[in-house]
Amino acid sequence: MAENCSHNCSSCGENCSSRKAESMKKAPHKLSKIRKVVAVVSGKGGVGKSMTSAMLASASSAAGFRTALMDADITGPSIPRMFGLKQRATGGKEGILPVLTKGGIQVMSMNVLLDREDDPVVWRGALISGTVLQFWTDVVWDDVDIMFIDMPPGTGDVPLTIFQSLPLDGIIVVTTPQDLVGMIVGKAVKMADMMNIPILGIVENMSYITCPDCGRKIQVFGDSKVDAVALEHGIANVVKVPIDSRLTEAADSGRIESFPDNYYADFFGRVASTLGMNK
Repeated sequence: MAENCSHNCSSCGENCSSRKAESMKKAPHKLSKIRKVVAVVSGKGGVGKSMTSAMLASASSAAGFRTALMDADITGPSIPRMFGLKQRATGGKEGILPVLTKGGIQVMSMNVLLDREDDPVVWRGALISGTVLQFWTDVVWDDVDIMFIDMPPGTGDVPLTIFQSLPLDGIIVVTTPQDLVGMIVGKAVKMADMMNIPILGIVENMSYITCPDCGRKIQVFGDSKVDAVALEHGIANVVKVPIDSRLTEAADSGRIESFPDNYYADFFGRVASTLGMNK
């Protein structure tokens, strides 16, 4: 402990033994009210993490919760397109206002700040991490019951920044049915354990396809590994989501919020129960 310690870690640059991990957490905007924060993570790209984030937010909103969705994948944002959002974010002296979907989900993404959605973001890691923090500190999130954060894949700068700086109530791990699933999920689990963040569940996307003629479930990528992995890591909530071209078409056309068969709805209900959320 420094000789003239004020016991206020937030205003101190000393790396002394009394500094607590909680002191690294950033406060949200002074006008924001956010009750629960859940990060959606994956050990690798291309597993449907953004789709999962969008569908979980849609399921939450449909269940009557005031829902927010932060797109933290700064260089590859896809959330606005899924919800058909064309408008740009606005703001004033108090801060930036999130864009609202048709169903009232509050969204902040790099693509609602750019002039064109196909403009590339060619930034270094520190600037990207700083922008994600600004989505938390500078955006006025209006009375949110639960916020989902669509994370970039892996365990690099942005995931580390969010894990250290935001008050996460838990993470949801997204994967696919491959032999590598154990290793990939294991990395995310170990990172969460290092940061003392609960794992709320595992989503296995592309788990199977349903035969249109006989209704049989065909595991096109091999046998599912998710139950064994969940058991190994003591994770109770699991959902297996099929390949469904209708879901892809809905996302591409900006109609994800109105997709009639939300495969993630029951899973969200179990996650909400784990978090102590009731409606």
